[in-house]
Amino acid sequence: MAGYDDRDGKIWMDGALVEWREAKVHILSHALHYASSVFEGERCYNGKIFKSTEHSQRLLKSGELLDMPIPYTVEQINEAKEAVLAANGLTDAYVRAVAFRGAGEEMGVASLGNPVRLAVACWSWGAYYGDAKMKGAKLDIAKWKRPSPETIPTAAKAAGLYMICTMSKHAAQAKGCSDALFFDYRGYVAEATGANIFFVKGGEVHTPLPDAILNGITRQTVIGMLRAKGITVHERHILPAELAEFEQCWLTGTAAEVTPVGQIGDYVFEVGALTRDIATEYEALVRA
Repeated sequence: MAGYDDRDGKIWMDGALVEWREAKVHILSHALHYASSVFEGERCYNGKIFKSTEHSQRLLKSGELLDMPIPYTVEQINEAKEAVLAANGLTDAYVRAVAFRGAGEEMGVASLGNPVRLAVACWSWGAYYGDAKMKGAKLDIAKWKRPSPETIPTAAKAAGLYMICTMSKHAAQAKGCSDALFFDYRGYVAEATGANIFFVKGGEVHTPLPDAILNGITRQTVIGMLRAKGITVHERHILPAELAEFEQCWLTGTAAEVTPVGQIGDYVFEVGALTRDIATEYEALVRA
């Protein structure tokens, strides 16, 4: 497959559709040097973006948290996503909206004079973890910690927060793993590099409290699904030692959807009935 910079198609940039190969930014764009960038990952199923408005709302909130007001409304962002899907003739696709500070009059840390730009792309993207949906993903334990909300706006889906994700996933893949699990700055179980995590014990579900991690839209959806089924969900701080006590585990995220986990470090989990049920029901929900 061609690289992401060398494909046929259209990308929406700053209010207009441009040829895929011409969707470029200047080398002195502020975002490239100072990580002044926020983004959303979304999936379109059967021609409908799942929770498109919620994603657009979060994009604007992320920009606000980075002191980077995005000059578009939720409705305009939604329309841009629909336009780029139509232009590329896709009904099942991954959609990426990214807002960033571009090149302008300033090239220092301060950048209020530089324009905030917005782009939307889409492409076909299959299972994020490959065959892990059947047998369960294998996770490494990252050496890095998710940071404190006092050091960075952890509620934002900001590009800078993913630096240690890239490093940790590379290290995990070198060990034959699909991904890595982070602990947070206090030592509690946090999340994977691009997905939230859930555990099952005695028929009840436990998931990290999102007080230092992104409260994923898929995470919130799955919690609602579980509670609708009458299953108790505990959102709480989870100690690493508790990993030995859990029976099942899965990841949630727009790209990951609901992916079973078979192993984290030395801890092994079954791909049990509840995990399979939630994965199946989520698949039905997004395609309803």
